[in-house]
Amino acid sequence: MKKFVFTLGTTAILSAGFVGAASASTSGTYEVQKGDTLWKIAQNHNVSIDELKDANNLTSTLIYPNQTLNLSSIKEIVHTVKRGDTLWSIGQHYGVTVEEIKEWNGLTSDLVFPGEQFKIKTAQAAQSQTASAPVAKAAPQAQQPQTAQAQQEQAAQEQAQKEQEQAQVAAQEQAAQQQQQQSQQQASGKSMTVEATAYTANCAGCSGTTATGVNLKSNPNQRVIAVDPSVIPLGSKVYVEGYGQAVAADTGGAIKGNRIDVFVSSDSAAQDWGRRSVKITVID
Repeated sequence: MKKFVFTLGTTAILSAGFVGAASASTSGTYEVQKGDTLWKIAQNHNVSIDELKDANNLTSTLIYPNQTLNLSSIKEIVHTVKRGDTLWSIGQHYGVTVEEIKEWNGLTSDLVFPGEQFKIKTAQAAQSQTASAPVAKAAPQAQQPQTAQAQQEQAAQEQAQKEQEQAQVAAQEQAAQQQQQQSQQQASGKSMTVEATAYTANCAGCSGTTATGVNLKSNPNQRVIAVDPSVIPLGSKVYVEGYGQAVAADTGGAIKGNRIDVFVSSDSAAQDWGRRSVKITVID
């Protein structure tokens, strides 16, 4: 903001020495001189060509001697990010969009941090900066209550947005928990017919420990079945026809889909069991 006030205040002196008869009024206008180009005027007044075109509704860069160009609506101020600021709240405060702020400052994301400084181009700044010195000093004092109110409104909006985001996260977590509970309820009490074989812990190369860590060699009377976890979750209590209640505590490379492997204490018991179709019910 200070930089632009200096530029406008000294434009008449600088441009007079640079162009000769060039002139700029204190109201923020400039009269085009012979030999002027839009690029030269933009350079002398520290603005861009596009800003000059937008401020004067120009569709090309052609200008003519004695043509009056408006400079008062082209203003650039510097906003220092405060704690709690967002690009959205900054844009709301100055009447610009988030995309404009990002474009003016070469930003690639919406993240801002306290202490950062951003260039803001706004017509509102022009109105306050083209006023006389005494009025310029008095204006901020008159606007202080409005600024405080705007900050309060901004803080309220940010708090409401934060609460809304927290509510959405809580709703998503609750939905996930309900879905998990529903899946568990659907698994409980489910009955099906499966193909069942039998195995022991005494086979060659067998560790005797299940996928869930049960030592079957130390617990030869344990009722354990191997399952496909995508069909019967590990840890489920399952009633197996002809075998009794067991725990789904093991897996097997050949146990896929509607197949189970019941644990028995000896090879002879496994041979006696053979391969059969049985009805099972997932209890819990």
